[in-house]
Order: sequence, then structure tokens, then C-alpha cells
Amino acid sequence: MNISKDEFKESILVHLRQSLARVPGNATDRDWSTATSMAVKDLITERFINTMAKHNEQNVRRVHYLSLEFLMGRLLSNNMAATGCVEAAKELLNEYGVDINNVIDEEDDMALGNGGLGRLAACFLDSMATLDLPAVGYGIRYEFGLFRQEIENGHQIEHPDSWIKFGNPWEFCHPEYTQTVKLYGCIENVFDDSGNYKPEWTNYKEVQGVAYDVPIAGYGTETVNFLRLWESRSTEDLDLSAFNEGGYIEAVSEKIEGETISKVLYPNDKTVNGKELRLCQQYFFVACSLKDLIRRHFRPEGNSWANFADKVVIQLNDTHPAIAVPELMRILHDEEGLVWNEAWAIVNKVFAYTNHTLLPEALEQWSVALMRRVLPRHAQIIFEINKRHLSEVQKKWPGDAAKKEILSIVQEGHNQSFRMAHLSVVGSFSVNGVAALHTILLKANLFPEFDEFFPGKFNNKTNGVTPRRWLRNCNEELSALITSKIGEGWVKDLSEIRAIEPFKEDAEFRKDFMEIKHRNKVKLAAVIKDLCDVEVDPSAIFDVQIKRLHEYKRQHLNLLHILKLYKDLLDNPDLDIHPRVFIFGAKAAPGYELAKTIIKAINAVGDKVNNDERIKGKLKVVFLPNYRVSLASRIIPASDLSEQISTAGKEASGTGNMKLALNGSLTIGTLDGANVEICEEVGEDNIFIFGNTVEEVEAIQAKGYDPQKIYEENETIKHVVDWIGSNYFTPDEPGVLNSLRDDLIYHDSFMVLADFEAYCEAQEKVDAAYRDKDKWAKMAIVNTAFVDKFSSDRTISDYNNDIWKLEPIG
Repeated sequence: MNISKDEFKESILVHLRQSLARVPGNATDRDWSTATSMAVKDLITERFINTMAKHNEQNVRRVHYLSLEFLMGRLLSNNMAATGCVEAAKELLNEYGVDINNVIDEEDDMALGNGGLGRLAACFLDSMATLDLPAVGYGIRYEFGLFRQEIENGHQIEHPDSWIKFGNPWEFCHPEYTQTVKLYGCIENVFDDSGNYKPEWTNYKEVQGVAYDVPIAGYGTETVNFLRLWESRSTEDLDLSAFNEGGYIEAVSEKIEGETISKVLYPNDKTVNGKELRLCQQYFFVACSLKDLIRRHFRPEGNSWANFADKVVIQLNDTHPAIAVPELMRILHDEEGLVWNEAWAIVNKVFAYTNHTLLPEALEQWSVALMRRVLPRHAQIIFEINKRHLSEVQKKWPGDAAKKEILSIVQEGHNQSFRMAHLSVVGSFSVNGVAALHTILLKANLFPEFDEFFPGKFNNKTNGVTPRRWLRNCNEELSALITSKIGEGWVKDLSEIRAIEPFKEDAEFRKDFMEIKHRNKVKLAAVIKDLCDVEVDPSAIFDVQIKRLHEYKRQHLNLLHILKLYKDLLDNPDLDIHPRVFIFGAKAAPGYELAKTIIKAINAVGDKVNNDERIKGKLKVVFLPNYRVSLASRIIPASDLSEQISTAGKEASGTGNMKLALNGSLTIGTLDGANVEICEEVGEDNIFIFGNTVEEVEAIQAKGYDPQKIYEENETIKHVVDWIGSNYFTPDEPGVLNSLRDDLIYHDSFMVLADFEAYCEAQEKVDAAYRDKDKWAKMAIVNTAFVDKFSSDRTISDYNNDIWKLEPIG
């Protein structure tokens, strides 16, 4: 801390009184939480001011990380650790009889993301600051997050997630940086005074973006970067004349329309209006961010467009910000008057693109008609980019129409569309995957022609997670045990954690390690009781699958195995299996009906299993509602088994697999995403790998995958699939799970049935291994010790060394 412990304590009390008009005698836990956050923010603010002064004085090269999601979670515990004031806060709160854990729990999660993409962005911000790299994150300040999930009669029910209802103590509002963004309208062909053609955007609507900054404090350093979030505001004020005439709705309609853009993360894009709003969101935050970073670039004397690419690098986090490519071209060409080739040379030196998915349906496309309506000039620019790009393709492969069709940014057909992943590849100087296998498949399967056309552009940057949040802060006892043996250097340099590996042979260390795990399981059991009203035994195997609900992640494969175990126990209640608690946490996209059906199925099976006395409590199934960062922080330290069971070749990387392994959870998984690299690091003896490989999946699909044949020939599969599709688990809602059964038999797009037997065999190995407590403890310790590669600090160092080329500013 830059102030004494006593000064910090006094700062909390001053904020309680002066900022909140409270005194210790009448302060609630939320009051204490806000006052403590404000006191910590004061410490960070001093560092923030100093960091920005250094960056400005040295005219640094910065990375600007554009992401539609930043799943930040809660910030208080992270920021207390970064500023070294945890003990002082505990002491002050204890003096007034306040539990610091209750204070931390009062903070609302910053609901600015959905899953791995947004959480990764948050980890990256932490690492950029910790490594002293000049960086700015850019996103949207959504008023409502994805949604707050409740489970009613087993069904997912979505409610608004009003995370800023009580304010956000961490942010600064900067109205002086407000940007104005154009939407809709048309393009007129006009000529300037020199007789040159110049397109003019007319009859447009305007919306304003107001800047809110969240400081991002590095750990063990003075560096504080920031996340700038844009809130949409209407440029139209209240129509007072309409209001006075009784037209209350009409008086505010324009204002409401302008503010809709930043209302909700991921509006349902199954509707035409939803698609349009999502495109508006993407352009809104990109346009605000580009104007802002350009303003910052031209602030130091001597900066110009000539050195723009020397000072600015922009990382596109997936295709959501891809519209930045034509937007920067529009600014350079239309507004600044640069000739096309000069403008394109700058664009091509500034942008770098991270691809996060191989799934065709997740590679964004926008219809040309929609783009022309919402962003008419950008549609023209993309067509021009594509024309020039295809001209170069023609030079390389003369007369090869097939190559031009594959490499074209424009997908032709009845409904012409712009392929935003193609635009990102063409417009960027670097394209990276997020795991070794993912990058291989990116180059070999998704973009082989682009890889040939742009040799050397594609590279791999395996994802990582911050050890500060995902071990030090969420698992304090294990962190303390590790530090007691090897010191605390691992918190900032995770490679040092390998030094605990020899302690796997120390019986006392193994005992301490597993007792901490058990205490974490006791805590999670209390959470399960509170949220689900289900009693679970902490001595059971805690088998955890926590991630976005999607068919390719195969929560339904897990469920079919549960049904097999349940049937085995009904046939033989004395069957010798180790008791197990299956723990799920997931949200399904509101318009994704089959995913929501899987949630209903998990809850329906759980309700039956948890109340069936015949199986003597050997199985429990719980679905924890409203999965989010703060809930993950409680689940992960208590996990024994980490379910990473996606179809091989479908998961880009995964980051939950890294967090769980770091906390001593063993992985059961396919050779998919980062599982491949985890297996390489921890060794095949310390992980449970099963199922078809990428090559085997491709071979099966090439022959024609027939799930119905597997269903008809495998008695166990037929039984559990029919069972889930019957009304046995849902007598009050007959037929509600039929779609899940039918999908497995007739479609099974992600080959659940093909991997079922191998998965069950791997689960039998888990059961046997867990019975040998010493062996399991050693395996768990090895997992914690050998996943240092998966620190986001290492990932960010790789980005910087290979792509960004920034100088650390300490």
C-alpha cells in the first residue's frame, strides 16, 4: 500500500460517512462493501494517474483490446490483493463485527459477458497490467447482463440482470470523451472543389457513446491500465412540446431508441430486430473506440497518420469487432482524405484477429441488405476491399473461380452476406488460434486457402487464466499451503509452482492438500443446500461440469452416463461404486431450445435421483442456478473431477479446464482444445482421456455417421435414450423431453452416442482411482504443479513477443 494500514482503515470509515452518509452502527454489509471498495479505489486511482502520466510522457505504443464481452465478475477481492490491503480491511471490519466474506459477497458481478470469451478478456486485462504493458480494453457498458437465470420446475427462466442497480463503485464516468456515432441513412455521390468524387453519408441517425472507465490494477506492480466501456445515449432530448400535448410515449421514443443499444448483452438474434440491434451494438462500440484511440494518438505533439501503426495495435477478440476494419478505412479514406492504398496499408499494419471458434454457425455473417440499411458506407467499403482482395487472388491463381469463391469476403447466393471472419483475416496482419490443436484445425480445415494465400499470418496463442483470481483469491487455503512450501513468487510467475511437485511424495503435504479440498467441498455443500435444497456428502466425488450450455460441450453425454449409473443402482442397490455428486452450472442462450431442454432434463433427472431412497444416496445431481464468475469461484476449489467432454475438434480451447486443473481437479476429457496440451503437461497417467480423436471423428463423418444404428445395436444406449425421452422423469409435462431423445437418435450432430461407451469406461477408471486416496492426491498435486503453461501471463507474453511488440512500462 502507498499509505499506512491505519490510514487505509480511516479511509474506509471516511467513505462510509462522507460518501454514503452512514456510521458503523447503522451500516449494512452492502454499505461496508461500497465503502471498502471506494477506499481501495483511492489507492488504485493514484497508481492509475501515475501510469497514464508515464504512458503519455513516453508516447508509448499501446494495444487496444476490442471485445464485445468482458466477464469481470467481482473486483473487490482482486483489487485488495493487488493493492496489498486485505489484512488491513479484515482488521477494520472485524473491529466492527463485520465478516469480510459477507462484504465481498455483497458486490454484484460485473455482468458484461457470457462465457469463456468474456472471461478470457478479463484475465488478459489482469495480465497486461501485471506485465506492465500499455493496454486499453474497449467494450460496452451493458445496463443488463446476459440474464439472471432462475430454475422453475426444472426450466431455465430468464430475468434481467440489473448488475448496476446499486451503482458501480469502481468506475469513473468521463462525459468529456463522449463520441457521436452515425447509423442508417444513405450515401450520396458528391464532388469536392477539385472535382473529385467523394461519398457523403446523409440522412443518418446519431447516437452518443459516453465513456466509463474501470481501472485495472496489476499485481505486484504500480501499473494500472483501464477498461473503457461505452454507454449509448440519445442525441435527442425530451420532446417537450409533444409531452405537454399529452404525447408522453412519443416525447421519449427517440431517446429510448438511442439508449437501447447498450441495454442488454446479446439480444436474441433469432428475430430480424434482434439481428439489427446486434449489428448496431457492434458498430457502436467499435466506432466509439476507434474515435477515442485516434484522439489519444494525436494528443502528443508530433504524432500523425505516418506513425499511427507504430503507436497503435488493435486486437479483435473474435469477429464481433470486425466492422472496425471498414470503419478505420472510412475514417482514413473518406474523412482524412488518404488514397485507398495508403489507408489500407495502415489498416493492415494495425489490426490483429483472434479466432475463437471452428463452428460454422458461430462465424458471423451479416446480410448485405441489413448492412446496406444500417451502415450503407461500410457495405460499399467492404465490397471494395473484397474486389481488390480478389484481384490479388486472381494473380496467384489465374482463372481459378473456386478459389475466388472460397476466399471471397462476400458469400454469393440468394441472400448475399458478408463473412466477417474472412474480413478479419484479410484486414489483419496476424490471425491466431487459441490452442495448438485449434490452430492446426484453423489452418487445415477452416482457412486452408487463406493460410496458403497469406503464408506466415496464422499463429497459435494458447489461452490462459490468471492465477491471481483463479487460485490465490478463490482458494486461499491452498494458496497459503503452496506459499508455505515454495514462497509467493508463483502468484506472479506461475512457472514457480512446479516446485511443489516433489511434495507429492510427502505424506503430510498430501494430507494437508486433500483436507483443504475437503473443506472447500463442505463449503460448496452448504451453497448447494442453500441454492438447490439438496443435501450432499462432501466425501463423495464432486464431478463438475460448469460452462455455457451448448450441444458441442455435451452436457447430455454426462447426463446419459448418470442415467446408466442410476439404472445400475436400481438393478443392484448394493453395487460397489464410490458415491458421487454431479454438479452442473450453465446458461443456455434464450433462443436455443434444445440447450434449454437439456437443462430441463438435468433438473428432472436430478429431482428423481436425489429423492430415490433405493440408491442409498450414492448419486446426487444438482444444477446450480445463475452460473457466473462468483459462483465459479466457489465451485472450482471444491471440484474433484473436471468434465471437459466436447466432441474432438469442436472446442477451440476452453479455460474452465485450466482453472479446475490449477485447483487440483483431475480432468476427464476428449483430446480437444487445450485438453491436448494439459495432457502433455500433466502426463497421461494424471488425466482421464477418452473418445474419438479429431481424425477419427472426421473419418466417421466422412463415411456417414449413423446414430440410429448405434442406438439400435447398443442395449444400454437404447435404454437410457428411451428413458430420458419417456415421461418417467416428467410426468407432469408429458413429451417435454422428446426433442432430446429424437435429436440423439436421428441427428446427434456432436456424436454423443459414438463416445458413450468410451466415456463410461473412463468414468469407471475415475471411480477406481478415487478409492486409492494417496494415488488420487498425487495426481491432484501434479495437476496443480504442471499447468503453469496455462497462465494468462504466459499467453499475454506470447501475444506481445510475437504480435504487439510493446515495451513494458514499469
